[in-house]
Amino acid sequence: MPKMKTNKSAAKRIKVTASGKLLRGRAFGNHFLSKKSKGRKRNMHTSAEITGKTAENMRRALALK
Repeated sequence: MPKMKTNKSAAKRIKVTASGKLLRGRAFGNHFLSKKSKGRKRNMHTSAEITGKTAENMRRALALK
């Protein structure tokens, strides 16, 4: 059976931590920023963990399992 190929678009967007968690960036932080609150904008440059079935699908896309 051939090797699994990594989905390169997913690999550029998702970081895998040393413990195996998947982290993603947050959305909606590029434009129309004047109408968003300071706290909301500050929260946009933190990472979010990918959990559940989505994480399983992302692991498959990244050829981790």
